[in-house]
Amino acid sequence: MIQGIFYARFLPQEGTKIVAQSPPGCIVATTYTPHLKPPLVDFDIIQEYIIPRKAFFNRFMTVNSPDNKYSVLLFPVSIPSEIYHRNEFIFNFGLVVESDVDHIPYEKLVRRLAVTFAEMERQHGYLSSDGRAGDGIHDDGGRRPIESLLEIVKEDLNNYGECMIPVDDANTLNMKLFPYHPPPPPVRGWHVPVPKMKLADIVDPTWDLTLQKIIPHLDGVNDVRRIAWLADVSLPLTQIALQHLLYYDTILLLDMFFFGSCYAPRPGIHDFVVNRDGIVDECAGYVCLSNPLTGAGGNTTNTTTTTTAAAAAAASGSSVNNASTTINTNTTTSTAGTTEDGHDAAATAADAEAERQRQQQQHPAVSHYQLVKLMTTFCTGRSVMEWIKLHQDAGFDVLRHVDVRRLVQFGVIKGLLYRVHKYVVSKQVLESLATGRRVLPPRRSSSSGDGDEEDALLRYADGCHTFDQIVTEQNMTDGEIMKKLRSLGPGDRTVFYR
Repeated sequence: MIQGIFYARFLPQEGTKIVAQSPPGCIVATTYTPHLKPPLVDFDIIQEYIIPRKAFFNRFMTVNSPDNKYSVLLFPVSIPSEIYHRNEFIFNFGLVVESDVDHIPYEKLVRRLAVTFAEMERQHGYLSSDGRAGDGIHDDGGRRPIESLLEIVKEDLNNYGECMIPVDDANTLNMKLFPYHPPPPPVRGWHVPVPKMKLADIVDPTWDLTLQKIIPHLDGVNDVRRIAWLADVSLPLTQIALQHLLYYDTILLLDMFFFGSCYAPRPGIHDFVVNRDGIVDECAGYVCLSNPLTGAGGNTTNTTTTTTAAAAAAASGSSVNNASTTINTNTTTSTAGTTEDGHDAAATAADAEAERQRQQQQHPAVSHYQLVKLMTTFCTGRSVMEWIKLHQDAGFDVLRHVDVRRLVQFGVIKGLLYRVHKYVVSKQVLESLATGRRVLPPRRSSSSGDGDEEDALLRYADGCHTFDQIVTEQNMTDGEIMKKLRSLGPGDRTVFYR
């Protein structure tokens, strides 16, 4: 949000002067605004940057306040001409924004302001004709004051993200605040794209054919290579299409889920323990295969049957809010009227209640305490399978109560867990990289093809390639990879986690 906007000039007799500012007193205090808040920045400190040395003219600048609370975005302009005193007209438009916001969208606004008013000044002296600004070279000619222009620009951009303001009979100021999306990270074949919305519901016939073909397969389970195979699209085209969706923040990328993978808690797990902003309730609605309780025990007014809904949500890649189907027992017990299907409302309510009781008997409810216990027992060196066995030995059947994949997925998305990746290092490979000499393991048989597979695995044994990449690119299981790596020789292979 724009905290302040101003227009400054360099006057031969007075030096740098703030001609107009909005809101009043945001840069320099005025005689008619003594009751307002103090200026956002200290003008005496930033004065030399508002009208800088000539080397900085016609360049974008950013100046932070001494307390690093605000940033002043500037674009000083110099217009050389013989009609001006000292043969030069120097001015600057600046925006004041908070330091922690993204400055890139506002940079274009500052440039647009400076370039637009510079052109208006060259055409008919719009800025230099302002009598309050100084020399009065040109007549005023009935135009909108610069103060009101700046105020409208600030308010419209903050409220609507755009503005279209008539300046005079011949000029209109058009600006739009476009959000900036950073370049998306590379999409790898072993990544798993997870939709942030129901993309299948917003597919447009005008979209690229590749997008139309891959979107139905984005279910939060399929990895990129499998999506390419299911959609009958080449892997490079699939990666480009997913980068397009990633650029507009409609999907996110996760690691493949294996029961042999390890996960460990992040510092954000403390928010889950104290149920900050109801995150445990959100998790229960997303991962539980039964009716989640509000707290350690008790019943809620609305009963939720998520056995089939959770599975459907997992298959469709729906959001957390759509992971359950809510049936209000208070509103479905009416005996008057019929449902849309023509069935008696009381019979429908009775069927719903019977189904709810059946589901609750099959999948008992999970308490908040149990969900917190599940989430906090992930640790480095303990695979998901070992984690499941740990709770089963303690008397809690995890697979009967929660969707383990969705629980892990929820923890990673919310920043509660992180994936502990598995790598392999070979001394032979490191030696070959250091000396430039190719070192190959001894081949068992030229006819079996084992030697070729061992050669292919060598390039992954430098400690820079995860097992997810090897599994995806070589189409091998974790056990098969470890079996092939043993051929590198005793003591040559080192597997580590990080």
